[in-house]
Amino acid sequence: MILMWLDRLEWESPWFFLLLALLPLIWYRIVKNAERTTNALEFPSLHFFEERRNWKIRIYAWLPYFRLMAIALFVMALARPRWILREEKINAEGIAIFLTMDLSSSMLSKDFDPNRLEVSKAVAVDFISKRPYDRIGLTAFSGEGYTQCPLTTDHEALKVLLNDLRCGLIEDGTAIGMGLACSINRLKEDSAKSKIIILLTDGVNNAGDISPALAADLAKTYKIKIYSIGVGSNGEAYSPIGRSQHGEYVFGMAPVNIDEQLLTQISNFTGGKYYRATNAEKLKEIYKEIDQLEKTKIEVRYIKRYSEEFRAFLIFGMLLLACEWILRMTILRILP
Repeated sequence: MILMWLDRLEWESPWFFLLLALLPLIWYRIVKNAERTTNALEFPSLHFFEERRNWKIRIYAWLPYFRLMAIALFVMALARPRWILREEKINAEGIAIFLTMDLSSSMLSKDFDPNRLEVSKAVAVDFISKRPYDRIGLTAFSGEGYTQCPLTTDHEALKVLLNDLRCGLIEDGTAIGMGLACSINRLKEDSAKSKIIILLTDGVNNAGDISPALAADLAKTYKIKIYSIGVGSNGEAYSPIGRSQHGEYVFGMAPVNIDEQLLTQISNFTGGKYYRATNAEKLKEIYKEIDQLEKTKIEVRYIKRYSEEFRAFLIFGMLLLACEWILRMTILRILP
């Protein structure tokens, strides 16, 4: 606590501290002067007398130091101590980001632990935490698309909504164009200078009324970049292949089919980039690269205000002098 207090104390005229070098000389003069003005009886030897030192004698010996401390406090007052009242003003040119996540049943494939969807959500949450000044929204899609969360700076609420995503809430399928269209519709009127969509899918477009090509054309019109991520291992994966009569997913080995050519085309067309994530670590690296590519411009300015604190040092020094004078003239007075 004391260190924090000292860190916020600033001295406007610190060169006055050079006067503190005179304190040893002043101390010497005070002690010598006291020796010359002290009245006493001189004896050849005092060893016959029992030494007696009461509390008055002990306090009297400290009186010169009262004066020295007062002088030191006056010097500190001359150095103009100031308490720093600091205001921080942040001007952030944030980026509008929409996360567009695939919720088709294939996202439950277990080539990621525990599955593609849970890993994708966890990595996305980490990405959101690193973008405190950006407005981020969330769109999900399977057989159709919908907005789970509009653009917001309330990232804690966004994380809750992201973690609430589940497969099977709407008709199954992979409507990439519909998911992109939902995100574009939210971004098109936004005032941000930089607008991006991070599309995450593990399949081939097979549903929806809007094609991915048309969605890419709309994105380019509104100057929105699309970063596409294809999620899934190579070859085959233990994936949902149907549902039981109780509505539960039935798993089996199935080929991993990702339309990488389509995702590459729509990303390049809008000025973005396509990535392939074959495991959780690779997915983290992809989000890290996107984070580096799309940096938020932040300008931090400090506005400083001060409160002058020399009065406390001045008053305390005067109190010490007054205390010394009162003690010397009253209970510690030496009679001639």
